[in-house]
Amino acid sequence: MKNILVVCTGNICRSPTGEYLLKKELGPDFNVMSAGLGALVDNPAHEISQKIALQHGIDMSAHRARQINLDILKWADLILVMENGHKRELLHKYPWLEGKVFRYGESHQVDIPDPYRRPENAFVLAWNFISKLTPYWVEKIRQSEASK
Repeated sequence: MKNILVVCTGNICRSPTGEYLLKKELGPDFNVMSAGLGALVDNPAHEISQKIALQHGIDMSAHRARQINLDILKWADLILVMENGHKRELLHKYPWLEGKVFRYGESHQVDIPDPYRRPENAFVLAWNFISKLTPYWVEKIRQSEASK
């Protein structure tokens, strides 16, 4: 699992947060990117998402939203989505993805709520969910690579 894709709706709040947290934790031996099912293409990460990330030492200023597409899906070894609905949508459109699409909150059976157009505390909540769930995926990804 060298190529990891993180997916949400607009690719400006949750998935960039997951992408940058995974990049920080996994390091340069892994390729991590994010995309949206309805991406706000070429937009930067939401200003509140960027602010919270910076408070935790992560600079997301280089992020630009991208729309999910077939090339990205073929590239990905693992696809982490923020909600069960995202997983259902991907598997409905691309049934061949079965077995490589998982919820970011799989370990706790939770969806990560979308903070878009909500107050700052919704962004903090999303950050807290994603940052607490990231170590689970870091361990899974590293175990997968170690067993090869």
